[in-house]
Amino acid sequence: MIKKNIFILLFLVIVNSVSYAASQKSELAEKYKAMNSINNKASLQRGAKYFVNYCSGCHSLKYMRMSTLAEDLNIEEVVFSQNLLFSNKKIGETMTIPMSESDAILWFNAIPPDLSLTARSKGPDYIYSKLNTYYEDDSSPTGFNNIALPNTSMPNILAGLQGGQKLELDDKNNPVGFIKISKGTHNDLEYKQLTNDITNFLVYVSEPAKLRRYSMGFWVLMFIFIFTIIAYYTKKEFWKDVH
Repeated sequence: MIKKNIFILLFLVIVNSVSYAASQKSELAEKYKAMNSINNKASLQRGAKYFVNYCSGCHSLKYMRMSTLAEDLNIEEVVFSQNLLFSNKKIGETMTIPMSESDAILWFNAIPPDLSLTARSKGPDYIYSKLNTYYEDDSSPTGFNNIALPNTSMPNILAGLQGGQKLELDDKNNPVGFIKISKGTHNDLEYKQLTNDITNFLVYVSEPAKLRRYSMGFWVLMFIFIFTIIAYYTKKEFWKDVH
């Protein structure tokens, strides 16, 4: 009985410790909120450019066909092919990656996930916070760690743009912010805009049909409004002699 109680006590202590640590980590990550709008075509175009240049070497978008992407984002296929197509891919194909699973496991100890539905499954704030909460960590194999996803095997591919930063801790060793230790090619405002564009792009990719639904929504509401007026006056005409 005593052993059982001790076991339960230890279990509760461990659970509470993990929960407390997770709450501290998420508290800092939750400060980063994405401002996404899939109606912002310029943001989606920039996000597509950044994703292809910095993310598509490891992460696929296997449900996204490049010809559909070019059409939705108003990018001419010639321009798309010249700037956003690499290797021997054709514009009618989906956005897969050339890296094999064996190489991924060797290099990262894990297979980089497909990001087609990440914005739907985890939310845009998760993506945005992860891209903004990398910090230098000498104990990590990649030299970086992340508040939103602790002990991630994903390197900070945007480090050159963001610049270096260290985790700032309070007196109780709880993370409270970041200390800039080196400059990147982008200042803080520009970097946040860049990561917001990538997030916005992944929100679009997670449900491309939403872009068309939004564009049709105005005309549907306009039709309903006009039809309501016509129906109202038609009803008045039919019932004007009824008392």
